[in-house]
Amino acid sequence: MTRVVAVLALDGVLPFELSIPGQVFGTANQAADMPHYDLRICAPDRSATTSPEHGAFRIHTPHDLDGLADADTVVIPAHAGFLGAPPPAVVEALRRAAARGARLASVCVGAFTLAATGLLDGRRATTHWQYAGELARRHQRVDVDPAVLFVDHGSLITSAGVAAGLDLCLHLVRRDLGADLAAATARRTVMPLQRDGGQAQYIERPEAPTGLSTLQPVLEWMESHLHRPLTLADIAGHARISIRTLNRQFRAQTGTTPLQWLLGARIHRAQELLETTDLPVTHIADRTGFGSPVTLRHHFTRRTGASPHAYRAAFRRQHLDK
Repeated sequence: MTRVVAVLALDGVLPFELSIPGQVFGTANQAADMPHYDLRICAPDRSATTSPEHGAFRIHTPHDLDGLADADTVVIPAHAGFLGAPPPAVVEALRRAAARGARLASVCVGAFTLAATGLLDGRRATTHWQYAGELARRHQRVDVDPAVLFVDHGSLITSAGVAAGLDLCLHLVRRDLGADLAAATARRTVMPLQRDGGQAQYIERPEAPTGLSTLQPVLEWMESHLHRPLTLADIAGHARISIRTLNRQFRAQTGTTPLQWLLGARIHRAQELLETTDLPVTHIADRTGFGSPVTLRHHFTRRTGASPHAYRAAFRRQHLDK
């Protein structure tokens, strides 16, 4: 059976992400020596210009949005205008594809286009870590996880930034055709079939908001008291507001909850200590408020995809060489 894969090309599409599905699914065809996938690029009016920042060029394709009508999989790459509302015709075409059972998969900030359809409401999703907070603010019914490489709900899949599109497409090949052919595709693409960890290990440490943000003093206080077992009542008491108001302000200004922000700050502090000191993991657990190495290991591995020891081995040398 040949599966139709339609790749949505909107104006400002990132050329690398546009080419990822063709590279992976086309390589799967070569590895199998038979056409398991039929690739097509679909663009409104059958043409699109790639993002200027990545070298603009014009593409022309035989397929417009009608090309999504019989696709088994629709891939939505990032495009430069992702913070704006997608054209209504695009939203409707994606909704129709989902309604008839097509699999929709976003790459990087393509998740914003997919979220605009409402299909991600009530579901866990991911996007590039740099824009995860913005996605959570704009689509508050979506449970945004910035730490993982992709989230698979069967018919709805979201992936993290840029290269995670390769992980996503290899994952889909594995789902469609099995591990052996996926492994052969990965070898030909010179990629591991499954990368260790998630994108959280690449996230830059966020700075506290500046300017007139009412949360800035609270965030600074939380960062200076990471070693303490802070509760919502402690944080709200310091801010002199109710817990309900605290939660509302955190969601509006950071895109997450106070305790999730606190967990992220503790993870970032643990990362710094693992990179720059020889402190035992037991001491790092105390300094970051986790209390025990077991608790630190659980949260650290879940958030970054790597154990504290593995993270130290992978990143400390890079830090010291700078």
